[in-house]
Amino acid sequence: MRLAALLAAVALPAFAQDAEIQKQLIRRQQQSDAFVLQLRQSQERVKVSPSKRPEVEARQLSERQRLENVSEKQLLEVKPDTPQELRPQERQKAEEERRPIVAPPTL
Repeated sequence: MRLAALLAAVALPAFAQDAEIQKQLIRRQQQSDAFVLQLRQSQERVKVSPSKRPEVEARQLSERQRLENVSEKQLLEVKPDTPQELRPQERQKAEEERRPIVAPPTL
């Protein structure tokens, strides 16, 4: 009984640390995705005629807000009890959720 309590006391901080590392890795990728989105949007804005610029800027603002909302949700969904071997899949899933927002639109 004491051994189980001792193991739990040692394991819980390790799980919390793993979850925090996972959040940091996801956050870094989110920052990269936000930069890519900003770069794409600025390049797109340059090519747009002044008459269509307000429409494009409104759409781009919406895209940035969607990316921020998805990013916040993803950080909240990181579970401290996820096994270490499943962490890469968790990050991949998060990246796939952001991809439609960050990837250039196909026309």
